Parts: sequence; C-alpha cells; structure tokens
Amino acid sequence: MNDLVLRELHSVEEFEDVFRLFDRIWHPPPGGAPVTVEMMRALSHAGNYVAGAYRSDRLVGASVGFLSAPVGRAMHSHVTGAVTGAAAGSGNGFALKLHQREWALARGLEMITWTFDPLIRRNAHFNLAKLGARPEEYLPSFYGQLDDAVNAGDESDRLLVVWRLCEPRVLAAVRREPYRMEIPPDAMVGLAGSGGRPVAGRTDAATVLVAVPRDIESLRTEDPEAARAWRLAVRDVLGGLMGEGARVTGFHDGAYVVERA
Repeated sequence: MNDLVLRELHSVEEFEDVFRLFDRIWHPPPGGAPVTVEMMRALSHAGNYVAGAYRSDRLVGASVGFLSAPVGRAMHSHVTGAVTGAAAGSGNGFALKLHQREWALARGLEMITWTFDPLIRRNAHFNLAKLGARPEEYLPSFYGQLDDAVNAGDESDRLLVVWRLCEPRVLAAVRREPYRMEIPPDAMVGLAGSGGRPVAGRTDAATVLVAVPRDIESLRTEDPEAARAWRLAVRDVLGGLMGEGARVTGFHDGAYVVERA
C-alpha cells in the first residue's frame, strides 16, 4: 500500500470522479446512484467525510460519511467502494477504513457505524474478522428494493455494525493482528447450506452458527429462487436471534458466530 495516497476531497471535479467510480462498481439505474455529486459537495462543505484513495494518480476507492448520533461521538459511513480486478487484494478498502478511523479520532469521535448486506460473505469477513466491528442490529429491507447490478432486485436487508475505534480487538485489527475465533464444542448450527440452498438447524444453544452462501451475487443471477430462500432464512434465523438479544461475536468459516444473552 506504499503507493496508495488517501486524502479528503473538496472540489466538484473530485466528486464527479467519485460518482463515476461508484457507477462502475454498482451500475445503478438512472437516478439510483448511492450518492450524488451535489450531496458530496454539501457533506464536504459542512465538515463531513468525503475521501478518495489514489494509486498512480488514479482514483481506486472512495468513501462518504457524515456525523451522526450520539452527537459528538459517532459518524456514519454511508458508502465505501473500491475497484476490483487488477487492484483486488491490494488493500484499498482496508486503507480507506484506517483513514476514516484517523479522521474520526482527530475529531474526538469514538465510533463509526455502517450497514452491509449480511449475505455477502467477503464483506462479513472484512467487517467482523479483519476490522473488528460488531453487528448490533438487523434491519430488514432497509433501503427497500434495489435495482442496481449488484443487488439485482433483491430485498435490501442490512446489518448495522458498530466500529468502536479504541476497543482492544479494533486496536489489534489496526495492527493487522489476525483474530482467531474459538468455537465452543457445544455450538449448534442454526443455518447451514446444502446443494446451494439454506437448511435450518437448531438455535437452542449458547453459541449458534449461522451460515451464508459462498457467492450470493452470482446466485441472484443463476438461481434467484435459491437466493430468495437464503435471504428469508438468514432474516429468520440471524435476525430472529438478534431480535431476541443475542450478540454476533464474530465470523468464522463462512458463518456468523452468535452468542445468546
């Protein structure tokens, strides 16, 4: 990541570059962009977070966030995206998160929140295992139905995660120390996969494992019925457990690790 440059953005030309980057990532329908140039301009001018990651003077990632409740303690990261392909695995997304954390700490903030689709396995691993964030709320159909190329008409269930910037597990993540999740021997499988479809198990244990599909984005195109089944099953099992007060404590081997209160 030595050749990666991260900085805040302030000009309309820079925001137009971000808009085009997000368009390449999500391919939204007309009027469905995750954030407009005008909104980025307003957020930046009001003192919120709009930043870009540049490699060889080319924009390869960007993030947009705003100050949120609790007032003076938190910011919400609305959208973060980085290019894939040749730059995949180059750490653009991780670097953006570290830059975002430094920005927040410099302003006396304690936490950053954001949402992500609980069915996307790589994002769950990145957010929980690599960054040390923790889901605190399951939000069914949070944005309504989305019609961009990534979501393909699926319902927009989201997990709200909280990144407490100075907690020990987050400090370890910032140092790039791997987090080793230990699964108790009496853990039960609450949701598993078989033949590409979800299979419900048991949730009456202190620790419950809730699996997600290996590649939900491909499944949405190849087998929409199976993708829909996964959406409803994860909503029912993971959302149900969290609604009862259970805590998601990690992500291990393709499954959420959930501990009952």
